[in-house]
Amino acid sequence: MSTPAGQAAQPDQERRRGGFSSRRVFILAAIGSAVGLGNIWRFPYVAYENGGGAFLLPYLIALLTAGIPFLLLDYAIGHRHRGSAPLSFARLRRGTEGLGWWQVGICFVIAVYYAAVIAWALRYTFFSLDEAWGADPEGFFFGEFLQAGDVRVTADVVPGVLVPLALVWLAVLVIMALGVQRGIGATSLVFIPVLVLAFAALVVQALLLPGAATGLDALFTPDWSALTSAPVWAAAFGQIFFSLSIGFGIMITYSSYVGRREDMVGSGLVVGFANSGFELLAGIGVFAALGFMAQAGGVPVGEVASDGIGLAFIAFPAIISEAPAGALLGVLFFGCLVIAGITSLVSVIEVVISAVRDKLDTGRLTATLLVGVPAAVLSLVLFSTTSGIYVLDVVDHFVNQYGILVVALVSMLVVAWALRALPALGAHLNVHGRPRVGTGWRLLTSVVAPVGLAVVLVLALRDDLAARYEDYPSWLLLVLGWALVVALPIIGFLVARLPWRAGTHLDGPPPGSDPAEPLHAPGPAAHSRPQDDGGPR
Repeated sequence: MSTPAGQAAQPDQERRRGGFSSRRVFILAAIGSAVGLGNIWRFPYVAYENGGGAFLLPYLIALLTAGIPFLLLDYAIGHRHRGSAPLSFARLRRGTEGLGWWQVGICFVIAVYYAAVIAWALRYTFFSLDEAWGADPEGFFFGEFLQAGDVRVTADVVPGVLVPLALVWLAVLVIMALGVQRGIGATSLVFIPVLVLAFAALVVQALLLPGAATGLDALFTPDWSALTSAPVWAAAFGQIFFSLSIGFGIMITYSSYVGRREDMVGSGLVVGFANSGFELLAGIGVFAALGFMAQAGGVPVGEVASDGIGLAFIAFPAIISEAPAGALLGVLFFGCLVIAGITSLVSVIEVVISAVRDKLDTGRLTATLLVGVPAAVLSLVLFSTTSGIYVLDVVDHFVNQYGILVVALVSMLVVAWALRALPALGAHLNVHGRPRVGTGWRLLTSVVAPVGLAVVLVLALRDDLAARYEDYPSWLLLVLGWALVVALPIIGFLVARLPWRAGTHLDGPPPGSDPAEPLHAPGPAAHSRPQDDGGPR
C-alpha cells in the first residue's frame, strides 16, 4: 500500500532510478533498440519474397496504422506511470502486473541467445580481414567455426565462440553498470552515428559492385498481384512489430526515463520513420551485394537471396570473397551487425534490470550483477557449445512468434478493452505531444493493431502445426519451444505475487504524472529531469 510519505518520496525514487539527459539521447537510444539484426538481415528478404517494390505499400500502411500507434501506447504507459514494465502495469491496475513480468521473462530469454549472434558477428569481423572461410563459407560456418554436429544438446565447448561471447557479455555488463545516461545513453550517442556512417559506407561500396543494379531490380520491381494476398499483409505487420521493439517492455522502460515535459508523440514518429529508413537502406545495400553475387555466378538473384543467419554468415562471406575490396566490405558489414546488436541487446537486458531495481529497491550495480551474471552464464553454457546453433534457432523461433506476439496482443487488448485506459493515456500524450492523438489513435490501437497481430499469429501457428519447424526432433521443439512459451506467462504472474519494496506507489500514476502539473514534492529538485546515479548502493 502506498502512503503519503511514499508519495512524497516518489520524485527522489525517480531520480535514483536514473533517466536520459535529453530527448535527443532518448531518441537515439530508442532507435538503437529498434535498429537491430532483423533490420539488416530480415527486412530485405521479407520485402523481396512479398512483392518487391509493391511490399512497401502494405509495409507503410502497417507502420502508420499499427506500428507507430502501438509504439505510442508503450510510450504513454511508461512515461505516465514512471516505472519498469511490471511497475507501470501495476500502476495501471494491480492485477495486470503479471503482463509486465511476462515481458521481462521474454526479454531475459532473448538476451541470453541474442548475445551469441553478436559474438559470431564479432568473430566474423576479424575473419573478413583474411577471408578465413575460404572457398566454402557454409562448410566453414557450420563445421570449423560452430563445430555443429547432429541435432542434439551437448556440453562440448567451442572456444572460438566462448571467447567472443564472454567479451560481448563483459562489454554489456559494463554499459549496464554505468547506468541509464552514462551507460545506455552515452553508448547510443556514439554507436548510432557510427552505425549510420558505417552502413552508409557499406551501401556505397555495394552499389559500386558489378551487378548491383540487377539486385536492386529484383528487390524493387513491384509485383502488384501480391497486394491481394493476406500473407503479404501479415508479413508487413509482422515485420513492423518485430523491428520496432514494441510490445515486450523495452519502450515502456525507456520512456519511463524521459523528462515529464517531453514530446513523446513527436519522438515516436522520429523513431518509427528512422527505423524504417534504416530498413530501406539495408535493403538497398544487401540486394546490391546479392546482385553482384548473382552476376558472378551466372544465376538469378532469387537463387542467392536468403535471410537471417544464412544471409549474414554464408551468403555475405561468399560475396566478400568475390568482391573488390572484399575485406573492407566484410569489416563494414559485420561491424554494423555488432554495433546494431549491442544497442539492441542493451535495451533488452535493461527491461530486466529496471524491473529488478523497482521490485527489490536495489542499486544499479547490484541489479546489473543479479541479472547480467546469470544471463551471461546461461548464454555461455547453452550457446558456446556444438549444439548452440540448434538451441538458438528453436528458442528464437518460438519466443519471437509466440512470446512477443502473444504478450503484445494480450497486453494491447487488456489496456484497450479491459482497463479502458486509452483515453487517459492519449490525454497524457497530448499535454506536450504534437501532433495530438485522439479517436483515430484509439481506434488503431484497440482494433487495427490487434487484428493485424492476430492474423500474423494465426498464420504462424498454422505453419508450425502443419509441419515441424525445420524438421527438428519433436522433443527439442517441445522442450525448448512450446514448453518455454507456456512457462513464461506462468512464471510472470507468479513473480507478480511477490511484494513490492516498502513505499512503492501502486495506486495509479505516481504524484506529478501529469506533465502539466507540478510534482508533489518541495523544492526545485522536484521539477528537474531525473539524473542517473550510475553507481552502486
